[in-house]
Amino acid sequence: MGTELKFKPRIIGLICNWCCYGGADLCGVSRFQYPPHIRLIRVMCSGRVDLKHILLAFSTGQDAVFVGGCHINDCHYNPEGNYDALSMVNLCKKLLEYIGINPNRLRIEWVSAGEGIRFANIMNEFGREIESLGPLGQSEGIDPVELRSRLEQLTRLIPYLKLTMKDKLAFHDRIQADQEGYAGLYTSEEVERLLSEVPTYSIDADKCQGCMICARRCPVEAISGGKKECHVIDQERCIKCGTCLEACPPRFSAVRRNEVLFL
Repeated sequence: MGTELKFKPRIIGLICNWCCYGGADLCGVSRFQYPPHIRLIRVMCSGRVDLKHILLAFSTGQDAVFVGGCHINDCHYNPEGNYDALSMVNLCKKLLEYIGINPNRLRIEWVSAGEGIRFANIMNEFGREIESLGPLGQSEGIDPVELRSRLEQLTRLIPYLKLTMKDKLAFHDRIQADQEGYAGLYTSEEVERLLSEVPTYSIDADKCQGCMICARRCPVEAISGGKKECHVIDQERCIKCGTCLEACPPRFSAVRRNEVLFL
């Protein structure tokens, strides 16, 4: 009689040092039970968690990501780090949805150092939810190679996304923090439009004078070429900030902006 192995999801938890980690520690001391396949990584503040951290976790085969921080208005730093985390997670959910990943695989919660039982309850609930969803990609019907490709493409666009969404990513509203204000901060239509208008920049060899102005201004040194030599933009390093377009003297107009559909 054959036995089918039960799916055990791989879940990464990125939790703040001051509150959520304290709650997790109390959970352990109190011997409250939660799934052993959830691995916790301590960060100093939930606001330190970046889009890249979440996409990297999924790229390395994690089935879900949990972000835990201090309760709203109890952040130990600016004190708005958890606002930054909340805004970032809501954007990331829309991005995951766009590339075909169930956004419920990403979750954010607030846990204080004295809420060990709350931490255990959240972890048990989240663990059951991910178990029901199944392995990343497989349950979404996405081939592993295609899934990795989509995540890598999205990861390369992080600087562009941050520049474009900088105002919303810095949105802090105490009244709406636990209401629909943050949940509706980004719409699927907005994200789709954003990713359908991804710019690429190129330099016209016939117009480039090799003045090196754009190369000096590029914040990531993505432009190569010496004095009086035609410059070339390395598309892998380019963060799509448009600095080269602004820097190129109007009398040359050698830099061109094009729009390319992300997927």
